[in-house]
Amino acid sequence: MYRHILIPTDGSKLSEKAAAAGVELARALGARVTGFFAAPAATPLVYENLLPVSYLPPDEHAKLIEHAAAKYLGVIEKAARAAGVPCACEHVTSDFPADAILDAVRRNKCDLIFMASHGRRGLSAVILGSETQKVLTHAKVPVLVYR
Repeated sequence: MYRHILIPTDGSKLSEKAAAAGVELARALGARVTGFFAAPAATPLVYENLLPVSYLPPDEHAKLIEHAAAKYLGVIEKAARAAGVPCACEHVTSDFPADAILDAVRRNKCDLIFMASHGRRGLSAVILGSETQKVLTHAKVPVLVYR
């Protein structure tokens, strides 16, 4: 049925649970997985909750992105290794995570996206947006949403 599943992560606990479930689905189907993380580009300003909270030279910010990518994608790699599922991981910098996810699907020829949704509603959904909703709207392959 599905042979190559893209599992995007944002490093949240919900994404970790989705990754474990996505890997389990891949194991059951005999599919392989690609873990994926899209981080915002390194800038001099460091943001927390949409507010600038610090200054960091771009090279140090880039190191933090590399560290986060290794940590977040390591969760997927570990789950895949434990399940005996072939796994590759990649990360990019992009200010548009949904577009980066869709590009990764095309580039890697994935036939399913397995991703978490935080289920934000109301004002928080308007302010933060929903990357999952954007992927659902524009994906050319099936999307399985984990909640």
